[in-house]
Amino acid sequence: MTSRLKRIDPLILLIISAVVVAIIFPARGHFAEVFDSLTNVVIALLFYLYGARLSTQEALNGLKNWRLHLTILAFTFVLYPILGLALRPLTLFISHDMYLGILYLTLVPSTVQSSVAFTSVAKGNIAGAIVSASASNLVGVIMTPLLVMALMGAGNGISIDSSVFVEISLLLLAPFILGQLTRKWVKDFAASKGTKIVDRGSITMVVYAAFSKGVVDGIWGSISIWEIVFLVVLSILMVAFMLWLTRILGSKLGFPRADVIAIEFCGSKKSLATGLPMASVIFASGSTSLGLLILPLMIYHQVQLMICSWLAARYAGQS
Repeated sequence: MTSRLKRIDPLILLIISAVVVAIIFPARGHFAEVFDSLTNVVIALLFYLYGARLSTQEALNGLKNWRLHLTILAFTFVLYPILGLALRPLTLFISHDMYLGILYLTLVPSTVQSSVAFTSVAKGNIAGAIVSASASNLVGVIMTPLLVMALMGAGNGISIDSSVFVEISLLLLAPFILGQLTRKWVKDFAASKGTKIVDRGSITMVVYAAFSKGVVDGIWGSISIWEIVFLVVLSILMVAFMLWLTRILGSKLGFPRADVIAIEFCGSKKSLATGLPMASVIFASGSTSLGLLILPLMIYHQVQLMICSWLAARYAGQS
């Protein structure tokens, strides 16, 4: 039992713990407001460290492989949203709010740390993965809110305005740029385990805040066990499909094996670390519960880590 527990991703345990604590001791009133402000500080710190980790010279060199980056961005912000729209008939079986959460997960950027890590394990194009994953998050500052406005607009009871772009830029983009500017002083700390700690901490805090609001608003009684199981099965199918699609199209477009691996792991992934802060800003004043909107992304994130971990190890064994 102890050895099995050691193999469990600590992030999964942190998320489960955050949900349990939110159910028993939800954040309310003044404490909730203070906690939300503290969460934003931690999120800004995370993106500051992301900026400090990325070598400017490495990024400039990586930009030369523009076909690779455009292909990954197309998967992230074009093909994934099309998949999300194609899943609309699911509203025959699940609630409309749950479907909106599924649609939202298809609109967020790719992961950074895990995409690069899996590409490295699988002996793919590491430099390309670093630049593409980082570019995905920077482009996502604009693209994700635009896609939400276009695909999840007023017709779904969700209303956002241009101020969202300013708030997300201040929360994510500005700290990233500041990290680049101060990189020479903090790059060693940013490259250490400090970033992973802040990464997991920010996700845990956002989950606790979102689920606390759900408990206070009394919306969790509307979620059934079968819907959770359904989301797990759907996530497995979506990850498997996108991994297959990125591999097939990457090969058809004539990319070498190292680039195809980078396309697979960057183009098939969705970021919890970026998606949750964006959701907290975009849907702050919406009528739909933030907890319901982020639940599919939370489940999808864990499923993609498990499947991609297995696939990366398999590719490493083949090389």
